[in-house]
This record gives sequence, structure tokens and C-alpha cells, in this order.
Amino acid sequence: MRNSLSGAFPKLTYNKGVPNKVKELELRLQRTDQQLRLFQKISRFMVRDMSLQEVLGGIVSLITEFMECDSCLVYILDGDRLVLCASNTPHPDAIGKVSLKLSEGLTGWVARERRLLAISREAYRDTRFKYFADLPEDTYEAFLSAPVIARNRVVGVINVQHRDPHQHTGGELELLTTVGEQVGCLLMLARLGNVAMEAGNHAELVLSSSAAKN
Repeated sequence: MRNSLSGAFPKLTYNKGVPNKVKELELRLQRTDQQLRLFQKISRFMVRDMSLQEVLGGIVSLITEFMECDSCLVYILDGDRLVLCASNTPHPDAIGKVSLKLSEGLTGWVARERRLLAISREAYRDTRFKYFADLPEDTYEAFLSAPVIARNRVVGVINVQHRDPHQHTGGELELLTTVGEQVGCLLMLARLGNVAMEAGNHAELVLSSSAAKN
């Protein structure tokens, strides 16, 4: 009877590479879940009653932890200049004081071109680079930067830097792009102000904007 079943079922074989692929898939799923949690935490910042400075500080801390980077800086547009408004490291003499024109530095290029920029090593050797003595981060190797977008306009730039060379992944590029959009929405909400939010005429705001387009 045992012999009659011989060959009825294919013999199970395991490719040596399968465990590695499964492990890789598990790591990717874990990273995706972590990324989703990051976006959720940033969204919660956006609806809390916090100062804009506190929210930006919280976002910078979350990005630093998630991307395991050494520096995260947020520049916000003020007229024709980008002003440093948030950092994961204490820069009391630089916050609100360090600024650059849209024609200056890697950060200015990102704002001007509305494009993501990733440099894996020796970012300080790039011809677009501008050095700031008040920012030790300017000596770091790797540089990743995304524009902060609000209503299809650049209103700032967010930079992530690593001391050592770092090959940026596609996931990191997508993440920083999305965070840039979230920060843009945050700035738009801040412009509404408490008076507009407490007025309660949110439906009117939506309908009037639709009528204006028509």
C-alpha cells in the first residue's frame, strides 16, 4: 500500500535562497509598518493644539529616529530667503538666524528646482554647496533633501544628513517627499489660525472655494 502511493505527491524541496527571501520580505513589511506609523504620528501633530515650533521639532525628532540620521533641518521660506526653523540638534544661535537665498547652496537648489536631491558621499564637494560655519552638519558626507510643498508651491525645504557615506534607499526618498508634503499642509493649517478654526464654518469654506473655481 505504501508503494502504491509512491510518486503520487511531488517531493517537497527547499531552495537555500528561500529563507533569505522570506526574511527580506519580513524586513520590508516591518519597515513599511514603521513608515506608516511615522506618517500617523506626524498627522497627529498636525491636529494637536501645539505651537508650530513644537510641531516642527517633533517631526524632526521622528525623522531622525526613523532614518537613523545624524542631522535633520527644516528651512521655511520667508520672502526670497530660506530660514532655518527647526533642527534635531540644539542650534540656539542658528535657529531663525541662518538663512540663504534661493540661489544659494544645495538647499536653495532644491527649493528653486522643486526637486528631491540625494548625495551619498562628499556632499560638501558639490559645486552647489554653500558652507555655514554655524552648522557643523555642513561637514557631513551624505545629504538628502526634499521641498516642502503647500498648494503646489514650495514653502520650505527639509534636509537629512549622515556623518558617514550613506546610500539612500527608494523608501527613504519617498518618505522624505511625503513628509515634505505633510509639513506643507501643516503650514497651511497654521495660516488658518485659531479664529478661523473656531468659527465652525468649515462647510462654507469648502463650498465657497468650489464656487470660486467655477
